[in-house]
Amino acid sequence: MRFQNLRVVVTGASRPFGRSLAVGFAHLGAEVFVSARTKAAAEVVGGQIEGAARERIHTFGCDLSRPAEIARFARQVGELTDRVDLLVNNGARWLGGVALDDASDEQIVETIGATAAGTVLMVKHFLPLLRLSQRPDIVNMVSVSGLDAADGSPAHDAFHAAKSAQAGFAEVLARRLRPSGVRVMALYPPDFSTSDPAAAEWDGAHQGPRERLTAQALFDCLTFAVDQPRDCFIRSFHFEPR
Repeated sequence: MRFQNLRVVVTGASRPFGRSLAVGFAHLGAEVFVSARTKAAAEVVGGQIEGAARERIHTFGCDLSRPAEIARFARQVGELTDRVDLLVNNGARWLGGVALDDASDEQIVETIGATAAGTVLMVKHFLPLLRLSQRPDIVNMVSVSGLDAADGSPAHDAFHAAKSAQAGFAEVLARRLRPSGVRVMALYPPDFSTSDPAAAEWDGAHQGPRERLTAQALFDCLTFAVDQPRDCFIRSFHFEPR
């Protein structure tokens, strides 16, 4: 039970990697508070976790494009625990299309709002609970789309803009929170394989250097960073595309 007593908040839990995070941390002993855009979607994830780990999963509905729902999510988590040790900002609103007019105005606003503003507001509302922890960490799942090198991506310009904003926020937040002991890191993965951590292929899922990055490798990087001594501040993980 490597992370027994760790309190973890994960957004975007209905997405493949969000589910991997929820399952992975729960099986390592953490108490996990997961959110998806709807309560029903989050409950599906909780219901798929087997054994004693299921008792350590708490599910919530939280649309990251709606500030009031983020505030409510933080308030509900605060009613169940006296602290949060790790906040994983995994939720994002995907938007595809290589032409700017492929998306409506509403889709563009929702994408940037849920991904960029949603991340900022999650940190704002959960920071009081993080400050009550002896080992507070914030992890932002950004992706290579937040970098200039993301050529050839099928993502819409608005998604790239949202991820770039998320990356910039992670950088300034890391500098400003470091003196208080809150560590902030960002992960920049390319497209990766989302194998299920509850399935047999999760064990030994690491592949060769010519294969795609796996969800297990990402999870292992994240847990490695979180498990480091408190004087070790890892700012970011950058991954080479296949």
